[in-house]
Amino acid sequence: MGVRGIRGATTIKEDTSIEILEATQELMEELINQNVFLPEHVAAVFITVTTDIAADFPAKAIRKIPGWELVPLMCSTEIPVPESLPKCIRIMMLVNTDLNPDEVKHVFLRDAVKLRPDLAQKNALTS
Repeated sequence: MGVRGIRGATTIKEDTSIEILEATQELMEELINQNVFLPEHVAAVFITVTTDIAADFPAKAIRKIPGWELVPLMCSTEIPVPESLPKCIRIMMLVNTDLNPDEVKHVFLRDAVKLRPDLAQKNALTS
């Protein structure tokens, strides 16, 4: 078993606590479903948000998922690159898994599919 990085991203329309938590929960559920792992397999989760998101911590949504209370989570802000995708939440998980790198399914939802259309297309073909 090795450690793999599993990435995901999503967007919100408005900077509200409800939108942040709902979008984060949706993204996490999809990452878990597509890659089939348990919280005890996760070494850490890094969550970043663009600077236009400040109404709540996305980590709160993950902590509400049963079994995820003890997984180390960290939120931070993205580098404010001009013309980058606005209102974006990104997740990078370090997971102990037997999946080969080409078997990992990275998940990009909503407007975040623009970030990595190559991975979004690959996952659509293998789902």
